[in-house]
Amino acid sequence: MAKLPKTPTDAAERPARKAGRPTSAKPRPPRQPKPKPAEAQEAPAETVAEVAPEPTFPGAAQAEMIETLSMNLAKAAMMAQSAIAEAALTQADRPAALSPDPFNVAPAMTSVMTSLAAQPDKMMQAQADLFGRYMQLWSSTARQATGEAPDPAPTDKRFKDPAWSENPMFDMMRRSYLLTSDWMNGLIAGVEDVDPTLKRRAQFFTRLLTDAFSPSNFLASNPVALKALAETSGESLVKGMQNFAADLERGGGSLRISQADYGKFVVGENVATAPGQVVWRDELFELIQYAPTTETQHEIPLLMFPPWINKFYIMDLQPANSLIRWLSAQGFTVFVCSWVNPDKDKAGFGFDQYLEKGIYRAVEKTLEQAGAKQLNAVGYCIGGTLLGAGLAHMAAKGDTRVAAATFFAAQHDFAEAGDLLLFTDEHWIAEIERQMDAAGGVLPGAAMAETFNALRSNDLIWSFFISNYLLGKDPPAFDLLFWNADQTRMPKTLHLDYLRQMYGANALAQGAFQIGGLTADLSKVTIPLYFQASREDHIAPMNSVYRSAKLFGGKDVTFTLAGSGHIAGVINAPAAKKYQHWTNAALPATLAEWQADAVEHPGSWWDHWSAWLAKRAGKQIPARDPEKGPLKPIEPAPGSYVKVKS
Repeated sequence: MAKLPKTPTDAAERPARKAGRPTSAKPRPPRQPKPKPAEAQEAPAETVAEVAPEPTFPGAAQAEMIETLSMNLAKAAMMAQSAIAEAALTQADRPAALSPDPFNVAPAMTSVMTSLAAQPDKMMQAQADLFGRYMQLWSSTARQATGEAPDPAPTDKRFKDPAWSENPMFDMMRRSYLLTSDWMNGLIAGVEDVDPTLKRRAQFFTRLLTDAFSPSNFLASNPVALKALAETSGESLVKGMQNFAADLERGGGSLRISQADYGKFVVGENVATAPGQVVWRDELFELIQYAPTTETQHEIPLLMFPPWINKFYIMDLQPANSLIRWLSAQGFTVFVCSWVNPDKDKAGFGFDQYLEKGIYRAVEKTLEQAGAKQLNAVGYCIGGTLLGAGLAHMAAKGDTRVAAATFFAAQHDFAEAGDLLLFTDEHWIAEIERQMDAAGGVLPGAAMAETFNALRSNDLIWSFFISNYLLGKDPPAFDLLFWNADQTRMPKTLHLDYLRQMYGANALAQGAFQIGGLTADLSKVTIPLYFQASREDHIAPMNSVYRSAKLFGGKDVTFTLAGSGHIAGVINAPAAKKYQHWTNAALPATLAEWQADAVEHPGSWWDHWSAWLAKRAGKQIPARDPEKGPLKPIEPAPGSYVKVKS
């Protein structure tokens, strides 16, 4: 083999390097400066030579920024690892879940996949559809690269920030994700020959999965988070990991994402501040009578039964949006049943106890305090379910003490109760029962909150995940979200009966629900009724509430549809001038027929309800002072039960 020619060099050929010696050149001594010319040496003494400035190196500031960023990234990583390790230690001694699939998703997905496999032509068509969509996406991206304006992006508030469209890479990522997730969810929705319940379960959890894999939920694929990371030299991520660690600690090792700045609100100080008095207290509830704001009031008082899943002060957040203050200003004597936050001693309480010790006793004490023979009642959500069953029980006994009733977002017919039906099969109920047994006979408030959050995961989980952890922002000071996180416990007997009897068997609508030793027959309830539903309610869907209104036997039944959802649709003060509502005096067979002839009105539905209620609330009498009734005041509103934390 021919030898390669030597590289020519002016220097003499160097000896071979000894093993182990460094390969870098030895440092040379600094060169001595050459002597200056004579003219330069003879410069006048008065002339002072200017000192040259220190040399600056390009990129020094950038290097410092990179160093800061690197340190913050390392700090954030260490904080995350430490928080996760501590959470793992906290959870180590807890028993594992009895079922690895508590939502029973596997059978549903198996049925769906089996159905798809049995229709190869449909799968081929779906794959061709996906390929066609991607071809359109690539074509649009290529045209955009040549300077053409991009096609309008699909509307999705997860990607509303301009950063998603300004950078072609992130724009492509967004469009690709939306295309694929839409295709996947459409594929599951189009499956045939599958049990409707299984199909719905598969659809729900496919949507949860596709929502979770949105590029907005990951730091590396979220341009907004990356921009914040660069602009703050990593401080945003450090703050995010601090938030992450705090939420893990708050959840006792389980991640409980903060939805609001909980330190900004104190019950009785800046929320739940309407003046009034607790005039009765027993083991199940406190009865609060609110102070009047008018010289006269309607003769028939108003008694409100909130849900025991949450606390009553959703109706008294702050003065500007307080339903209780607003009702007092309309001349109504307002009483509220503030349920106890049940502990282990209430594990055996069921519908019978909440009827006798709740509905009946609250009615009795309200009438005693008001000096009246009848009252009007309000039931909100599950409080309305109980009130409806209680009215049927009263009708069977010939009890006429409730003159008229109103239901806020309340269901009595659960045939179309929405996605919550997915959490009521026996597999899930067994998991719920396990949690309650582990907690001593009550369902922890956080468990119910997690279920409700899952129904709207993008709004109630991922939006806060991004804001709190990826962007490092502080949670907002939002009264409604503060209330939403202030959950209560649920007694085991009551909760299992609710899931099995209402959601599972739809017993109340079927005329088979046993309560207080009687069978509740809603058709026997003939008093005037007012039903409110919200168009975007995911907990008590509008069609479910409408079906409930059709179950009662009276001719004076009014149904009103509000804009927004389960909370904002109800708590919408007229002064805010938000949303809209629809009215229709008729009550045809279906909601679709009702909507066809309904009239839309801007703003809140409260004025419409107040006018309906005033006609059924009796004459005007001197305003009632809660401190001067036969029941002596115990303590100022909002009382003590509402302050008990879960």
